[in-house]
Amino acid sequence: MRPQRRRFDFSELKITRGALIIAALEIGLSLVWLLANADARLSIQHYVAATPENVWQHGRVWTLATSPFLEIDFIGLILHVMVLWMFVPTLERFWGTPRFYRFAIITSVVGTTIGTLVGFLIGDATAASAIVGLNPFIYASIVAFGITYARQPVQFFGVLPLTGRQLMYGFIGFLVLFVGLQRLWAQGAAFAAAMLVAALLVSKGSPLLAYRRWKARRARVQLTVLQGGQTGGSGPFSSRKKPKDDYLN
Repeated sequence: MRPQRRRFDFSELKITRGALIIAALEIGLSLVWLLANADARLSIQHYVAATPENVWQHGRVWTLATSPFLEIDFIGLILHVMVLWMFVPTLERFWGTPRFYRFAIITSVVGTTIGTLVGFLIGDATAASAIVGLNPFIYASIVAFGITYARQPVQFFGVLPLTGRQLMYGFIGFLVLFVGLQRLWAQGAAFAAAMLVAALLVSKGSPLLAYRRWKARRARVQLTVLQGGQTGGSGPFSSRKKPKDDYLN
């Protein structure tokens, strides 16, 4: 008999499939950047990184999708992997992988777009205005976790006991100080846009949930109840001319 191939169980790694794939993409592209020389980094930045110049002057709109997988700071890359391992899988298990992917794409693209647009409008062409890495998606996931699991106990890095809501507020306060003190307005706009979209997507008043409720109400309006069965007599067809009037298949 042929030996059966054993499917890999992602639960053994304590991480979900979607989170692992996203982490692998960022790790792969970021390691290429970190190990490359100066000329190669410049070429990667031109065609992969989302900067105000690339997107709004040269029309390289595809960088809005590629830039989230490029993290130019090694410490930042490690932190991203830790968040993808500790918090993000909880959301994927609750939503399912398809919805998790949609959330990641929407928050990343919206955050990167708004960040580069703000950098372009304020005339910030420095390297700090580049919106790279999964930061918008990471902070959006923290907001989604804080709303969905507001009272869930969380051990922050295994040391500080918090609830999901307290964790969310702590990250928001940290970002306000981080952006304000360093005047990283493009980065701050990207983070704020992604977090706002996350709040809209997971809250009860989100446009997606409102659309689904509208579709459900519309479907109920179009449905009617048919009264079947006997209406008189002893036989099943005694009061009907045609048998098909008594049954609804």
